[in-house]
Amino acid sequence: MIDLHTHSLVSDGTDEPGRIAELAAAAGCSAFALTDHDTLAGLEAARARASALGLTLVDGCEVSCSFRGTSAHILVYFVGDGDGPFQAELVRLRADRVARNRTLVHRLRELDLPVTYDEVVAEAASEDSVGRPHFAAVLVRAGAADSVADAFDRWLGRGAPGYVAKARVAPTEIIRAARASGGVAVLAHPFTLGLDDADLESAVNELAEAGLSGLEATYGRYNPHQRAALSTLAIRAGLVATGGSDYHGTVKPGLSVGTGEGDLSVHDAVLGRLEARRPG
Repeated sequence: MIDLHTHSLVSDGTDEPGRIAELAAAAGCSAFALTDHDTLAGLEAARARASALGLTLVDGCEVSCSFRGTSAHILVYFVGDGDGPFQAELVRLRADRVARNRTLVHRLRELDLPVTYDEVVAEAASEDSVGRPHFAAVLVRAGAADSVADAFDRWLGRGAPGYVAKARVAPTEIIRAARASGGVAVLAHPFTLGLDDADLESAVNELAEAGLSGLEATYGRYNPHQRAALSTLAIRAGLVATGGSDYHGTVKPGLSVGTGEGDLSVHDAVLGRLEARRPG
């Protein structure tokens, strides 16, 4: 089996990239993708450990996009470090992330919360990888929240007093940049779009026409009925039905690499189907 959706501390997970490889091996995976948000920085370390363990690492990344009035997450595969349209887009997104994080610190200080920029950066792997979970961890440690979830509910989530939106691009731009860089794009956890069945199918068809290659149907926290419905939708749209755990470590408790909540099983044939969609 394989897992095409994992995160390390290079973005908002809690494990080293190499540790993700170890967890994938322990779960019995033949391959896994590291899909940190807006960055490819963890791939080298993950690849080295994966190679030592006899696993295949799939270069990956997850990008948050703005689509139909909500947030859509696009997983990009087979694009590694180097130069290209997708990598250039990531540079821009990370610069926007840094600017958002500085504004967020200022907002929280205005709310008399004991948060400094240096503290938040120290919580993350680097300045580029700082995300709201790192802010949440600092708030919990300072006693301003009882847990990471409470920090989001009370201060950081959409509609909360400290919320600051980050720059988002259209999914069609990410799909286009991914393909121009030799990769493929997949719509992650589709039900988070919050659309009804008809609108979700319309959205998926629109993205498929724009070059989307896959739909994350077998998702770590979806039940069998949801997975079956998304697999059927993928077939109707001419997409590869993919899957992954969305493992983040302690940030998202209850999920394991490879097996999700215990019943996840993504066949390794899925990887071949995705590779067949690569341009050129």
